[in-house]
Amino acid sequence: MTAPIALSCGEPAGIGPELALRAWQVLRDSCPFVWIGDPRHLPPDSPVAELDDPAQAMDASATALPVLPHRFAAPATPGIADPRNARGVIEVLERAVGLVQSGAAAALCTAPIHKKALIDGAQFAYPGHTEFLAALAGVERVVMMLASDQLRVVPATIHIALAQVPQVLTPALLRATIEITARDLTRRFGLARPRIAVAGLNPHAGEGGAMGGEELDWIAPLIAELAAEGLQITGPHPADTLFHAAARARYDVAVAMYHDQALIPIKTLDFDRGVNVTLGLPFIRTSPDHGTAFDIAGKGLANPSSLIEALKLAQRMAAG
Repeated sequence: MTAPIALSCGEPAGIGPELALRAWQVLRDSCPFVWIGDPRHLPPDSPVAELDDPAQAMDASATALPVLPHRFAAPATPGIADPRNARGVIEVLERAVGLVQSGAAAALCTAPIHKKALIDGAQFAYPGHTEFLAALAGVERVVMMLASDQLRVVPATIHIALAQVPQVLTPALLRATIEITARDLTRRFGLARPRIAVAGLNPHAGEGGAMGGEELDWIAPLIAELAAEGLQITGPHPADTLFHAAARARYDVAVAMYHDQALIPIKTLDFDRGVNVTLGLPFIRTSPDHGTAFDIAGKGLANPSSLIEALKLAQRMAAG
């Protein structure tokens, strides 16, 4: 890897800045990255190397946290979001995307943002990080994958009410989700024919129509179509038997129908080391699988494991 990973600062009042420092302390010799943000927001007395060019991070990382300075409107108080800094958070994301698109950064890793602060301070018009990055990249549809050493999961629907899932979950959406997942597992993870397991929507995958008809009506026929087109895909499987160790050995990724069906298993198996990967972008993007954690920000209690794993995964994907 000839360019560093770009790490966006995220919400300055959250745990992102302190985790960036702790991640650098662990990865300084093995996974160079450059933090983009306001140095004032880092923990006091952080060893910082302010850079003009991301390429300088490769040398600077041995002795200090490499930083591309981006001045914000206000200081940061841990645990208390300041709407004056909302525009700076957005600008850092825009700058980071520009770096990966130009090749100056090998991949993008994003620290967590706080949506309400962005709405209050900058009228942020996107549901979250992922949708904003897709808009910056000019991509219509992206897919969220949560990954760890033990499991990869993709929810077909994400942040919507459970009552809305049957209406939002359409054949077109599920097909696009599976196709993007298969393509990026090949392109980004080097799996020539990824093994895809698809969960059912209903308990026991509908149990032959006794507990819901979606599996018989269209989910199973769609899976059969995709298999006929060359995908290595099985299902629909009952979700309650899809995530034990023997089942996980039979697939590379599980596609689930809604948020909790996908995220409960991975967070149970590997809560601290799960990584959020956005599939379908023209560049690599990872992020830790946690939020801003205002309640512990600045107290030295935050666990850096997920950010460390997100940076390491971005490095592996870029190298591949």
